[in-house]
This record gives sequence, C-alpha cells and structure tokens, in this order.
Amino acid sequence: MAKGLTAGELRAEDQDTLVQKLKEAKEELFNLRFQAATGQLESHGRLRAVRREIARIYTVMRERELNIVTVEKESIDG
Repeated sequence: MAKGLTAGELRAEDQDTLVQKLKEAKEELFNLRFQAATGQLESHGRLRAVRREIARIYTVMRERELNIVTVEKESIDG
C-alpha cells in the first residue's frame, strides 16, 4: 500500500478502490503485528501509520454513506 495517503486522495477514489486499499492495509497491519510479536519488526512507527490509513479509509467510506461528502467527478469541457 502506498505510504502517506491523505483523505483528499482517498475521496478521489471510487468505492471499489477504497475497499481494495482497505483490504491491503489490513493485511499489512496483520503482517506488522506478526513481525512485532516475533521480534522481527524494524519500524514500529509503521504500525501507527497503517492504523491511521485504515481509519482514514473508514472515515471516507462513512462520509459517503451519510452523504456528507460526495464523490467529485471530473467534468469534461469540450
């Protein structure tokens, strides 16, 4: 998963892409937790970053569910 995703970047994605990114982030978090448990984790800060990325994705998905923020579509000017 790309590092440093912002909420603005996530809002530009469609729902299927968000679900895929969420799945990838959860897999990465699992792997990081496994490495931490076995003493192989090199960067403890990455755990925090991945948890925050997951929270951002959930936030954007919830905003859409409540119609707080709509998906911005690019208009094609002829």
